[in-house]
Amino acid sequence: MAYDLKDESQVKEYIHNLGIEYRFGCYKEKKPEVCHLLGDFLDAIKKDFSKASIVYKSNCDDYNFGKSCYKYGSYNLLGKAMKEPNLELAYDYMLKACELGDVSGCLSAGMMNINRGSHCRKDRDPKLGMTLLEKCCEGKRAYCCFFLSGMFISGVKEAEIEKDMSKAYKFALRACELGEMQACANVSLMYKRGEGIEKNEELAAKYRKIAEEMQDELLKDKAPLEFQQGTKI
Repeated sequence: MAYDLKDESQVKEYIHNLGIEYRFGCYKEKKPEVCHLLGDFLDAIKKDFSKASIVYKSNCDDYNFGKSCYKYGSYNLLGKAMKEPNLELAYDYMLKACELGDVSGCLSAGMMNINRGSHCRKDRDPKLGMTLLEKCCEGKRAYCCFFLSGMFISGVKEAEIEKDMSKAYKFALRACELGEMQACANVSLMYKRGEGIEKNEELAAKYRKIAEEMQDELLKDKAPLEFQQGTKI
């Protein structure tokens, strides 16, 4: 049946039927991907966070569905549908999500080991955090590659990470290839200065142009482009 989504009554019918379809696919056909959609439906459409939380947890525990592990971890991290955040449980589910191939889980679990502040682990392990971020980078998440590059630009004493411009270049180039504008700016300057890679004015100009073209596509009120900007933890 085709629905006219400009008709409020038809929109309500569509949403109602969508919920029925997801419940059937999850509970009767036992399809993990549909269970996750049901969780998203309860979360985003119905705003029933308590039921969504149950669906995500069950789909993670019973079917090892990485995206649901990440969502349940996020609920615990934020204290959503719960009395208060549970950071250790959040970390456990983020880590499981990562192990199941969900790069968002790798990013969150990695940052919980590296960052200081309210959302970090009690017994954080920056070295493990680096390993998880590398996995996230391998999973083609540009920010993870860029963050790793920034850590090698400055070095991180407590993680026993020495400044290493060769590694900084490698991760910056990968982040640039994945569309991270600031990483392209950093690659340009590395070529210009010969830091981490052999000096090459032609390639410096090439990556500067790439970064500037990316910047032109952004909203005009974005902050000005800075060169060789790392990340802060």
